[in-house]
Amino acid sequence: TMAKLLGQTIKKIRTAKQTLRGVVLYEGPSELDGKPIVVVATFVSSNDKTGNMVQTWIIRSDMKPLEAIATKQDDSICGNCPHKQSIGGACYVNVGQAPAAVYRSYIKGIYPQFKLSDHGHLFTGRKVRLGAYGDPAAAPFAVMEQVAKLCISHTGYTHQVAHKGFDARYTSLCMVSADSPKQAIKYQNLGYKTFRVAMAGDSLADDELECLADSEGLQCIDCGLCDGSKRNIAITVHGSKASKFKSSLIPTTQVA
Repeated sequence: TMAKLLGQTIKKIRTAKQTLRGVVLYEGPSELDGKPIVVVATFVSSNDKTGNMVQTWIIRSDMKPLEAIATKQDDSICGNCPHKQSIGGACYVNVGQAPAAVYRSYIKGIYPQFKLSDHGHLFTGRKVRLGAYGDPAAAPFAVMEQVAKLCISHTGYTHQVAHKGFDARYTSLCMVSADSPKQAIKYQNLGYKTFRVAMAGDSLADDELECLADSEGLQCIDCGLCDGSKRNIAITVHGSKASKFKSSLIPTTQVA
């Protein structure tokens, strides 16, 4: 009947409204510079490269992400990364889109504080990307470790190995980002798994594997090698900022 259909429609609308878009995993000082940050996990992603993974966002809690870049206050979330946008780097994240939207939702208060008893099930059986924007190492290790353990697998990358605020335990949870073959070898010799953006003419080291998103079109959700423990990975530079890398010869793959 019409009444029954109407009732079902109202129920669907209510259910949609109740669907949680994300949770606040952490609010507090950055491990990198002590300034206020927030870590948000969101549950639906349309990212073509990663697939529909849980995404974590590390942003300043006291200002818009674009303002943090414009005023060079993104050290709190990007630390030592040579690609951060405040120094004109090649970071491929479109900060005016997803990070800005996450910040707006956070300010509106639509993300509840994470409680294991209430929200733990939202991570069960899922795969998580630590640091869709921002470096995971900006957050306390326990925060990211808990999320990684709740999920069936994770990916993550850190540029903070040389940062004075770096928690070395992150090398077991994240790939260590390397910016040259020499740096990659140095980190590999320390026992870290590296993720390297390869320049044109670079050859893969004996124990490096080309990113399967590049070589086979595989999404991160189906690959899972970038969890800090499996393989050393290299990828050709990608994203809209590819031209900012120091060679004009780099093959570019648009994924962002």
